[in-house]
This record gives sequence, C-alpha cells and structure tokens, in this order.
Amino acid sequence: MITRIEVAPRRDVADARGAGVRLAIRTFLGLPVDSVSTRTIYKIDAPLDASEQERVRAALTDPVTERSSLASLAGDEPDWVLRIGFRPGVTDNVGRSARVAVEDLVARPLEDDAAVYTETEFHLHGPELDRASADRIGHELLANLLIETLGVMSGAEWRAEGADHGLPRFPSAAEPQVRTVDLSGSDDDLMRISRDGTLSLSLEEMAAIRDHYTDPGRRSRRGDLGLPSWPTDVELECLAQTWSEHCKHKIFNADIRYREGERTETVRSLFSTYIRGTTEQVAERVDWLVSVFHDNAGVIRLDDERNLVFKVETHNSPSALDPYGGAMTGIVGVNRDPFGTGRGAELLFNVWGYCLASPFHDGAIPEGLLHPRRIRDGVHRGVIDGGNQSGIPYGRGWEFFDERYLGKPLVYCGTVGWMPREVGGQPSETKDVRAGYHVVMVGGRIGKDGIHGATFSSEELHADSPVQAVQIGDPITQKKMTDFLLEARDAGLYPAITDNGAGGLSSSVGEMATLCGGARIDLADAPVKYAGLDPWEILLSEAQERMTLAVPPDRLDAFLALARRREVEATVLGEFTDEAVFHVLHGGDTIAHLEMDFLHDGCPTLQLDAVWDPPEPREPAAIEPPDHGDALRGMLGRLNLCSIETKARQYDHEVKGLSVIKPFVGVGSDTPSDGAVFLAGHRGRAGVVLSEGILPRYSDLDTFHMATAAVDLAVRRAVAVGGRVGHMAALDNFCWPDPVQSERTPDGHHKLAQLVRACRGLQAACLAFDLPLISGKDSMKNDSTRGGVKISIPPTLLVSVIGTMDDVTRAVSLDAKCPGDRIYVLGETRPELGAGEYLQYRGEEVDGAGWLGGRVPTVDLDLSRRCCEGVADCVARGLARTVHAPGPGGLALALFRTAMGGRLGLEVDLDALPADGPLSPAEALYSESGGRFLLTAAPGDSAELERTLEGLPWACIGRVEPSETRARLRVRAGDAVSIDEDLDALVRTWKETLHDV
Repeated sequence: MITRIEVAPRRDVADARGAGVRLAIRTFLGLPVDSVSTRTIYKIDAPLDASEQERVRAALTDPVTERSSLASLAGDEPDWVLRIGFRPGVTDNVGRSARVAVEDLVARPLEDDAAVYTETEFHLHGPELDRASADRIGHELLANLLIETLGVMSGAEWRAEGADHGLPRFPSAAEPQVRTVDLSGSDDDLMRISRDGTLSLSLEEMAAIRDHYTDPGRRSRRGDLGLPSWPTDVELECLAQTWSEHCKHKIFNADIRYREGERTETVRSLFSTYIRGTTEQVAERVDWLVSVFHDNAGVIRLDDERNLVFKVETHNSPSALDPYGGAMTGIVGVNRDPFGTGRGAELLFNVWGYCLASPFHDGAIPEGLLHPRRIRDGVHRGVIDGGNQSGIPYGRGWEFFDERYLGKPLVYCGTVGWMPREVGGQPSETKDVRAGYHVVMVGGRIGKDGIHGATFSSEELHADSPVQAVQIGDPITQKKMTDFLLEARDAGLYPAITDNGAGGLSSSVGEMATLCGGARIDLADAPVKYAGLDPWEILLSEAQERMTLAVPPDRLDAFLALARRREVEATVLGEFTDEAVFHVLHGGDTIAHLEMDFLHDGCPTLQLDAVWDPPEPREPAAIEPPDHGDALRGMLGRLNLCSIETKARQYDHEVKGLSVIKPFVGVGSDTPSDGAVFLAGHRGRAGVVLSEGILPRYSDLDTFHMATAAVDLAVRRAVAVGGRVGHMAALDNFCWPDPVQSERTPDGHHKLAQLVRACRGLQAACLAFDLPLISGKDSMKNDSTRGGVKISIPPTLLVSVIGTMDDVTRAVSLDAKCPGDRIYVLGETRPELGAGEYLQYRGEEVDGAGWLGGRVPTVDLDLSRRCCEGVADCVARGLARTVHAPGPGGLALALFRTAMGGRLGLEVDLDALPADGPLSPAEALYSESGGRFLLTAAPGDSAELERTLEGLPWACIGRVEPSETRARLRVRAGDAVSIDEDLDALVRTWKETLHDV
C-alpha cells in the first residue's frame, strides 16, 4: 500500500527554492525560463489507514508556509516538469527522517520492508523552452544521474499522467554469494582482475597475494577450515582496501631514489623521514604532545583537564562525481575521526576549504565532468548540511581557484574536538582492546554506498569509476549516535572506539584487532539497509554514521540497554581474539581467514625514482601597470583575492556560542580574519587558535619554497590573532597528481621529485617554528581522464595550524582601530613576484594569459620566527591594536583589508618599507615575500612597540587617517602618488566578483 503526499509552498508565499533554480537556469545555462515552482513528493510504502494518512500529511506540512494533498495539488500549469529522486539503494535522508516521523505518528514501528522515499518536482514555466532545453536543465543543473533518477515530461504529459504512484525499489534480493578468485593465470590476468574489480593493486602486489596463497602449509590449513586454496572475494577485497594508497600511503612509505644534478640519494619513507621525523625532533623541545600518528586524529594538551583533537581530511574523488553527497560525506566522515580517537572526543568546530576551477569557466567540459560552478554549489551545500545540521559551527573557510582543478576538485574538511584528560581513571587518548571483548557496531545500517571508496580514491578519475563509491551522509543519525556514545563513554561502558571510514568494517575491525592480536566476526549479524548484499560488500561498505567499539562482556548489557533508550542501533558482530587472524564468517561459515601480519605488513614496498629538473622561467618585462589604482581594483576582483562572503555566510559559525575572532571581522563584519579564535568551552578563558596556509601556484616554480611559504603563512596568521610560536601544532594534507612514472604519467619522476622537495620544505619550516606535525593525509592520484582528456591538479599542500591561548581576551584582529594610529611593517620585502597573483593579473592584462615569473617567494625561516616572537610580545603587552599577516596579493591587499576592516583610510609611504634592496612600486605593493606583518599602534605605545621590535627589520610606513574625512587608501612611492582611491569604491569592487555566485 502506497501513500503519496505532495507538498508545495502556499500561493501567497514565495517559492525560494524555485526562485534560486530560475536564477541558476538563466545565469548558468542562459535559457529563457520565466519562473520555477517546486513540489516535494513523499511516497510511503507501508500500510496506513485513512486517519493515519491524514495525520502524516499534516505532520509533513508547515501550515504557515506550505499546502499539501494526498492527491495532486491543483492549480499549476507548467510547460515542463522535471521529477528527480534517488536511485535504489542511495541514502535518502529526508525519507529516513520522515519514516521516523511516521512511526511516531502511528505509534508503532513500520515493518523492515517498509520504506519512505522522496522526490522533487520542478515545474518550469516558459513557453520558449523546448524538450532539449528542459533536458539540459535536468542533466546539467539539477540531477546527478550517478545517484538520482530524472524524469522529463511536458506539461501535457504530466497532466495526463496524474498522480504518479510508481515507486523506486531496491534491487531484487539475491542469495548472498562468496566467490573464489583464481590467481593462477598470467600477469595480464592478474592485472585484469585488479582493474575489473577496482582493486587498484599493482602487478607486484597481486603477485605477492598469489604467492601467499600458494604456500602448501597454508593451503592445508585453509582446507581444514572449508576454504578454497585461492582467496575468496571477501579476502581479496579486504586485502585490496587495506593495501590501498588511500589507507596504506604506499607512495609516502616507498623507497625513493632521488636525483638532483649529479647527486643521488635514497629516501626510505617520506613519512618516517620528514613527517614523523620532524615531530620526533620537535617533541624534544615541547611538552604538550599527547598522541600523534597512531590514531584517527592528533591530540595535544590544552590545559590540566582537557586535550584538543584535530584532523583534516580530503574527499576529492567522490566530490567530483557527486559534489553534494561527496562533500557531505567528507564533513560527517572527518567529524568521526576526532570522535573515534582514543575513547572519543566531543566535537567543537569544523573547518573547510576547496580548490576549484573557476565558476565562470566558459570552455569545453570533458564528457563525464561537471561544470565547476555546479561542483562549487554542491560542495558548499553538502558541507553546510553535513556540518551545521550536526550542531557544529565552522571556524575557518577558504576557496582557491585554478583551472587545473577542473578534472578533480579538492575538498578539505576538518574538525576540532576536545576530550577530558582522563576517562574512568584512564588516559582518554588510549584504547584498550583485549581478547574476549565484543565487537559492536553502532549507528547507521550497511548498504552498497561507499563500496570501493578506498580503492577508488587511490586511482585517477576515469569513465569506469564506480558509481557505488559515492556516499551520502546523514548528519541527524550521526548526531544521535555521537550523543549516545559520549554518554556511554562517560559511563565507562567501552574502552575503545574507531570509525567505519575507508574500508568499513574491514578497516575498523581489522585495525582495532592489531591491539589485541585478532578478531572474529559474523557478517550475517550485521544490520543492512536491504537484503541481497554479498558478504564482501557488507565487509567493505563505507555507508556512513557508523562506529565500531570494543565492549567488555561485563558491560555489554548496560551498553545495549542505553543504546535502546537513546534509539540508536547497536549490534554485536563478534569478538576480539589473540589468534593473530582476522576471521570472517557468514552464518557460521568461514569466508575469510587472513593472517594479521600479512594483512597489515604484507604489502610490498614501492621502489620509485625521482628526478628534480627545475624549471627555467624568465622574469617578464614591463611589470609596472599604466595606473596603479586600476591595477589595485583589478587585483581586488581576482577570484583568489576577492570576497567569498556570499557562500561563507551560508555556514553557521555561532552554533555553541564559542567564537571570539570570527571568520569575518571589522566594523562591517565582512573582512576575512587571519585566523579564528574560539573558547574551548563555556568556562574559563582558555581558547583555540586556527589558521591555514595553501599556495599551490608556487609549485610551478619550486615545491620546496611552496611548502616553507605555506607553513610560514599559517604560522603568521595564527600569531596575528594571538597565537604563540612553540604553542602550535600543524596538520599536513598533501594532494598530488600521480607521481609514479608510467605510460600514462610520463613526467612521474619530476612529480615525485616535487613531492620530495615539498616534504623537505615542510620539515625545514616546521623545525624552524617548533611546529610538530600531529596528523595529516595524502591523496596521490588527483588526475582525471574522463572524456579522454587528462587533467592533473598542481601539487598542493595544505598546512593547518592549531594553537592554544591561555586568555582569549588578548586576541587581536586585523582591522584598523583608531584614527592617528601609526602603521608598521615588520619583516623584509624582496622582489618576489614569481607564481604570485600580481604576475597572473598583469600577464592576463598584457597577453591574455598569466605570467609565471622566475623568483618564487621565499622565507628566511630564522628571521620569520623572530618576527613572530616579536609580534606575540607586542600582542601580549597590548601594544599592537592591529596585526595582519600579508599573504597572496602582498602588501597592497594587506593594506586594503586593514583599511576595510576599520572603514578607515590609510596614508602610506612605500619608500620607508624594510626591503632587501631597491624595489619598484609594483614589487613593493605586490611581492608575496614571507615572514612579514602589518601592525598598527597608538601613538602613545609606538616607542615601546619599537623597543620591543629592536633588532628586527621594521619601519613606520604611515598612519591611519582621521575618521571625519571620507576614507581613502593613499600610497606614495617617492614623490609620486601610486594609489589614491576611495575605500568604499574599492570595497564594492572587492565584493562584486562572487556576489550572489
């Protein structure tokens, strides 16, 4: 029995969703649509009597703004109708929430095979639209056919059809099967098995698995267990995900022969040498590291009672296929990383950042790729829905644009949490897993979504990338689960927890089993969304909102009882053992028997070559613009420098009420801050500082300096709001094009050399700042070959910094505060325009294409640290009213933001600038040299500030103008006025580019 409920805005209420779609159609596709109206359709496949149907209809309708009917709503005469719903098996969050509401209303649980589905109808009004136009709107703008169905019909066809009672169904349930995979064939056969199965295993890895299964003793033991000689599909899939680049970080752990000129050396594991090695050295000089590199997130000490937990992840490949679902999964997935660290952390705030192609891209789009504007819109919406709906604010957000992200966007999501120093008398960062403890899965059910997510993310995006790798998160289910588990944690009901991320149960149980020696689970006991899943699918599914726990036998009943009271599903799947085997059953039959040492340590070490061949670009001539005022306005309108407030304002940074330095500051609350400062809770003044640095274009010249500059920028931004060197930690997120030489990657040796140099730069900067790397992630296959066109991202490193503050009332912002204040620049400016925003702008103005230049911005790391320490002293003593860390766009953009923040004018003389030799006006204004700060101070504090900065390169370069005059930005160079611009006009230019985009 199917109940169909149709809901639409009341006639006297604006259809905001429809208006937004109309705007997108006209601006994005240029099609002549007059108006768009929308309807939400609920289809309830469950027995409901007439009274129950009416109660449900009323409950799913807002009587103030909506009208609804159990039949088709009358009164609409569309020219075209687009009907969009989820494909069978894809998570329908609204439908899932509606099912809960239905059960509450009818006061009984629905049967297991009952379901609630949702669809959206878009009614297009426009007599000039034809079927081809309607089809374009559906395919290019509204529907993602990887996860959704699309119906296109004319108004006449829709009216003739009447109320549609067709219902999407799950695939017919087939009998679960376990297959044997014969590995006795040729090398070509092995690679075909890997390719066809999306295993992403190399020939060497497939051969290692084959050789493992040919051992006579092992074959005999397998016979005793009723297993075939060759691996089952369950075993092979489990090995593939455990050995995937995504999970095993094979490139970062490879043996690399690095050649630079006549010199050759071998690096054995970039991770051990440059990442963990850096932190081990810094750990000898700081005493606040708690847990690094062996859990889901890094842990540092906040104070005597609390620890901070931080993780940043990427979700690039899924977001390329389904921006909304991929990005939502990214944020709810990274939420579970701090939550699954140690014994569990309470979540405080999120961070996000996206590398995208231009939303104004007007060139060809290779077949199978989505337009960057559609990706951008979907990614933002996904992170908003996934993060804020979980009750978590955002602290930092940014966007970077480059056409090389057209093939695969980079979607960074991060989460900060806190945990008490002890839980039940034990350190909160530890896990305790012992033989005999129960394996318990908590949260959402298992489906096909997310299968092959780990292996899919370990290869380039291509036409055969698996649809089922796409997931859609459910933040409401996750919020219920996390609230329940924090309650269980504090009650001492479990001693270990981890998330079901990449690899699902195979990863979570397989990794927790290393703490005790083994595990045994029965997949027939696992709760599934629908029947018919094969056992290997149950084991590997990355369906969201799930955690795996170790629960002692004497606490199991209490744990399960609390789960029932909190309406969270918890299922016992088996137990942990000390048998050195990951033992998987289905209905009591053994289907996988994997030795723990082979599962986790049997993957062969990659042997790779890297050759550094530096580029030889030349400095362009005629870098000075005809008019510096015009140049400043042009720079302010650039995608990487302009305001992103329209999108950022759609996120909530005030949930929990902890923000101190907010994402936007100043008198207009519209100036992006250098960093964020949050209270760590609602008692005391201790706080958290967040910032980041990312400079992908510097990689075009030298990734070593790209990495040092990114660290320097992140550290300076944190110091600018009140952080201190020596009290910060960092996370490194490497996103790289494929750096392994092959026929499809003929420049792999160079890209790998870029990776080695970036790691060296990262280490040099982190050691200079006493900045330990406490967590991170690498994503090594960020290429796309969809549509027969290979597109590779630029080598990209995101450095995220977290610091602590004893007293957040000492935090400072970048906006100019008072007329008459003196303006200082600290740090040296050098003629370093290479790979920066100005040469890109100037080249586009002259040649129609950006210039690269030859001198990449560099950092004197020792001097930068001393400048950071000087600024921190000024802030601590209340001497600096304004602190700003110049970054992309150089000093000109820093001056503009400081003026804009206070809506006060600035008078500046570039001749006073501390510089390494003579500078042209363009170099003084737009060089992106590292290690610099812009400060303002009250006249009465200037002498003391100058004494505090003694021995450092500083200069007073101007003053804040009196407020009674119309605010202007005035910059002199010698006797000439380079810039004299009305500040309000500059602000309008800065906001215009992405306004309402």
